[in-house]
Amino acid sequence: MSDDHPHSTNGSARKSWASKLLALFTGEPNSREELVDLIQDAEERDLIDNDTKEMIEGVLDVAELKVRDIMVPRSQMVTIDINQTVDAFLPIVIDSQHSRYPVVSENKDHVEGILLAKDLLSYGFGMTDEEFSLHKVIRPAVIVPEGKRVDVLLKEFRSQRYHMAIVVDEYGGVSGLVTIEDILEEIVGDIEDETDINEDTRADIRRINKSRYSVKALTTIEDFNDYFGTQFGDEEYDTIGGMVAHGFGHLPKPGEEISIQDIHFKVTSADKRRIQQLQVSFPEPPPATTTDS
Repeated sequence: MSDDHPHSTNGSARKSWASKLLALFTGEPNSREELVDLIQDAEERDLIDNDTKEMIEGVLDVAELKVRDIMVPRSQMVTIDINQTVDAFLPIVIDSQHSRYPVVSENKDHVEGILLAKDLLSYGFGMTDEEFSLHKVIRPAVIVPEGKRVDVLLKEFRSQRYHMAIVVDEYGGVSGLVTIEDILEEIVGDIEDETDINEDTRADIRRINKSRYSVKALTTIEDFNDYFGTQFGDEEYDTIGGMVAHGFGHLPKPGEEISIQDIHFKVTSADKRRIQQLQVSFPEPPPATTTDS
């Protein structure tokens, strides 16, 4: 095959990018900043798409996170009391539709074990309190400290084949819980199942983690406000991309960042005419989108 074959240019570009990536892992210097720059460059050259770039960035972010950064806080934990009857706790299971529940006694600091919803199936729908006992069906709870690294916990989730851990603070009090899904969502974004509501008005907004979102720049200010509970005005511009461009005072390039009303906007994709995609980060999870996990 000759060097001037139409596919050779694209192939050379991919080979060059792969060589640079390999060099970062094997040569000097070897810094996270250079790797991030290389990933950004690959996206700008259309060697990878925006979703792939965000997934790679999610992997890098996970390596720097602690369990306290992603856990479901104590106040949002859905628990079952060890002394509850079937009639008392079954509505909790049906309403919340979770697959696992911490079972507690006295209060949330006293976790007796974990109830798997699927374990209820073997007792049938006509079970009675005489036939069923939470003491007999719960499984041991895994306890992890707030300061545990998320990537280390993910390895433990996989190797030891459990999916939920109870998080405790330095004094031994329960501060929250974390699931394997919480970690995976840090990498691939919000994981939806068949019970999640799919609303067309929210199709342009995708959750990356509890406080970071990928938002199409053409999302209207009204839809953005409805989703996040924000109060941006739409008198001067109709879309969130227009508002951000106005904040910069120029058409920004990918990688440029700006904060507006304590919300951080990063341009992840743009052409010569307009912003295409934004990464939106909040100082804490926006209340309008906070849900139990």
